[in-house]
Amino acid sequence: MTFDLTSKKVFVAGHRGMVGSALVRRLAAENCEVLVATRKELDLTRQEEVELWMEGNKPDAVFLAAAKVGGIVANNSLPAEFLYQNLILEANIIHAAHKTGVNKLLFLGSSCIYPKFAPQPIAEDSLLTGPLEPTNEWYAIAKIAGIKLCQAYRRQYSDDFISAMPTNLYGPGDNFDLTSSHVMPALIRKAHEAKMQKRSEITIWGTGTPLREFLHVDDCADACVHLMKNYSDDDHVNVGSEQEITIFHLTELICEIVGFEGKINKDLSKPDGTPRKLMSGEKLRALGWKPSINLEQGIRDAYSAFLKGDYSERKIETAV
Repeated sequence: MTFDLTSKKVFVAGHRGMVGSALVRRLAAENCEVLVATRKELDLTRQEEVELWMEGNKPDAVFLAAAKVGGIVANNSLPAEFLYQNLILEANIIHAAHKTGVNKLLFLGSSCIYPKFAPQPIAEDSLLTGPLEPTNEWYAIAKIAGIKLCQAYRRQYSDDFISAMPTNLYGPGDNFDLTSSHVMPALIRKAHEAKMQKRSEITIWGTGTPLREFLHVDDCADACVHLMKNYSDDDHVNVGSEQEITIFHLTELICEIVGFEGKINKDLSKPDGTPRKLMSGEKLRALGWKPSINLEQGIRDAYSAFLKGDYSERKIETAV
């Protein structure tokens, strides 16, 4: 049976983030009441606040998109913050959803949950079959815990809690701070600033050979709504494009779209990260969903959003 969102109260936790804001846009077409709360209104790391807010607002469904996110530099610099903050906020929301009788919850994870050398394309059953990529293991461990927490509440209490694992996302609302962003927004900003400053070259990390899969955030939001309405099971579901590109060729494509015509250098002293990370989309395709935004179209949209100022700059900060 499908889960109908019509007339439901739907809480989007993390609505100001890239994924959360895309979910809010997507839910506008579902004839439901979207509930949001700013950080001033609700501190998701405080258990009592979360439980009181959930009890007072009584959402029927929850999209758990709130997270502390960042690229390799941020993960390496702030391991404690990435592990603690993600663990605590997901535990607070999932437990409060159980206590207040939420009908359905979707937890958003990340493709970094999989082993560094998992067989490609990575199927959902590759989880916990090998060591993680060291540069983002703190974030990955927190996300694995979120999956297991949803499974535990489903198993013990029959709560309809599900999990979705998106691949590398990009688009409007992304983080473009060069010290804490992921590869796509970092490359877009580097190419743009090089063009504006009339520089003759830009530099990318590592060899440029790692293969990566990318998905536009609006496609991700559409997939999450599809899962909320049509999926109810113990296992998490991959959400990706099933298309991959090397970092070097991605840089070339971004430079072409941005209009930067200079040289692309490689800093071989910097890490490559996981050599290849392509997720299997077989399970999601079997549920009747596929992406609609191709990579070139998506990058143009992301660059347009950057030029309009529709982005964030979450700089690296240490805990006080």
